[in-house]
Amino acid sequence: MTRILGISAYYHDSAACIVVDGKIVAAAQEERFSRIKHDPSFPALAIEYCLQEAQCELEELDAIIFYDKPLLKFERLLETYLATAPKGFLSFLRAMPVWLKEKLYLKSVLRCECRKLVHQQRAHRHKSSLDEEIQHDKKPTLPNLLFSEHHRSHAASAFYPSPFDEALVLCLDGVGEWATSSAWLGKGKELTALWEIQFPHSLGLLYSAFTYYCGFKVNSGEYKLMGLAPYGEPIYADLIYQHLIDVREDGSFALNMHYFDYPAGATMVNEHFAELFGGPPKSSRYPVSQKEMDLARSIQVVTENIVLNIARHAQRKTGCKNLCLAGGVALNCVANGRILRSGLFANIWVQPAAGDAGGALGAALIAWHQYFGAERKTQQIDLSNDAMQGAYLGPQFSNEAILDELARQQLSHQVIDTATIFHHTAALIEAGSVIGWFQGRMEFGPRALGNRSIIGDPRNQKMQSIMNLKIKQRESFRPFAPAVLAEDVSEYFDISCASPYMLLVADVKEHLRVKSEVEGFFGIDKLNQIRSTLPAITHVDNSARVQTVHQHTNPAFYALLQAFKTLSGCGVLINTSFNVRGEPPVCSPKDAIRCFLATDMDYLIMNNIVLDKKAMPFAAITAAKAVSFAED
Repeated sequence: MTRILGISAYYHDSAACIVVDGKIVAAAQEERFSRIKHDPSFPALAIEYCLQEAQCELEELDAIIFYDKPLLKFERLLETYLATAPKGFLSFLRAMPVWLKEKLYLKSVLRCECRKLVHQQRAHRHKSSLDEEIQHDKKPTLPNLLFSEHHRSHAASAFYPSPFDEALVLCLDGVGEWATSSAWLGKGKELTALWEIQFPHSLGLLYSAFTYYCGFKVNSGEYKLMGLAPYGEPIYADLIYQHLIDVREDGSFALNMHYFDYPAGATMVNEHFAELFGGPPKSSRYPVSQKEMDLARSIQVVTENIVLNIARHAQRKTGCKNLCLAGGVALNCVANGRILRSGLFANIWVQPAAGDAGGALGAALIAWHQYFGAERKTQQIDLSNDAMQGAYLGPQFSNEAILDELARQQLSHQVIDTATIFHHTAALIEAGSVIGWFQGRMEFGPRALGNRSIIGDPRNQKMQSIMNLKIKQRESFRPFAPAVLAEDVSEYFDISCASPYMLLVADVKEHLRVKSEVEGFFGIDKLNQIRSTLPAITHVDNSARVQTVHQHTNPAFYALLQAFKTLSGCGVLINTSFNVRGEPPVCSPKDAIRCFLATDMDYLIMNNIVLDKKAMPFAAITAAKAVSFAED
């Protein structure tokens, strides 16, 4: 038995993954346990969970592998500062202490953190204190510590779990060590690099520059920019092409660094960028205007065109009909939808944890296939049945654990028979209730896929506004995604393939649209207009971010959708992540209860245990709201 631990950390979205004899046994982001959104710290809690799931101690692992090479990253940092000196000197001074103290000696830091985990495990086993274990025990023997390259980890996370024996792999993100975009050919267990574009020329950082300029937070606000885009017009697209980026015939591109400050400065863009677009970056304190909507639409259109251009040329070079995607840009589901509709590829598979968190998983699979030389098993192409197991790779909780937490908080509840819980929930949804749905194993990656979800009726015209403002406590323009029975997807959306990870955008079917009521509206005024018979999941451009739900990967969510269809005739539900603005999706029953109490959700259903908001003590609701608003 070969057990490999993959780790990503120290930038954003740190995570851990454990692979046993090539099978992904567990994977989770540290933020879910620490409750710190995008937590970049060493993923001690995620590692502890992975080891528990694999039923082994850290010392029993065969290898630990880190998702990138810090020395190469340090080389890029030094060369960048030297090339831009004396500009960026203060930024250089701020960065150096962290590098000289920790990141430059990351091998030692990782070993130190792993030894600490071993001592904690022993202390727990022996019922002693951590100090006692450290004082009286010799240094533990640790497994081999390996390092992968950042983009190779991304490529491995996309290709190895995919259902393809051979595929083109595209990795597009901000920056790894040097690479910002790369193409790979995956065949069997081999991953062959084809080409790469290096820092500072980055499609991900170009998108983040507009995220910053529009007043959103870099590395988390990109979703907002993508959601805002359909409210605007691409009036700045030509300006972007003329001044910011040179797109070449072979699919490559280069940025005009005259307008950007991110290589060595403290901000993403400089005064030249601000002058080009008519003013300084928008403060997050001010509401979104038509200008931000038009900027969002413009950079979205440019990004889609560039991604499609890259994919087209890479396909011509390799002849591959299967495409795998990873890296932060692969979370741009609108661009993914463009590739799908282009017909360039017969099959597209996107890693659900496409960002840095997925690097932990990719690194572990690299160790399995490259370091240990294990072959990949040939398989039949099925986009809904891959090695990611639906991305349900996190912790799950028994009724006993849930009931213990409810008893501790003295909260009333009802236990519904398992055979009727789905019909009971469907009836609540059809009556207009918003449900916190907490089931099975937590999802790996940024999307809720039916186990840590907030769900509602997509036919309800007011549901988008209610869920955004009263439940999620976020901007009103943010769209919600539909979860649909896999066999019914083509009845509602212009898509015929599986989309289990909510990473493909498709148009709502023409016959479901309501045209007359949206004509003549512009910008944010489009928001409250009825666009289809499923208004709560139909974005202003008549699109939706589709999740197909499959019985073999999530039987509980599938059963709920079936029950709702039987009751209402509609095989679609609103599905959004179980969290509020400023915090990660919930992990444990304690997290779910607090989020439920702090918002205007009507019911919380954990396994087959039902909590009714009307029956909750006023003191518990007040306390939960106080904690949530204090942390936001």
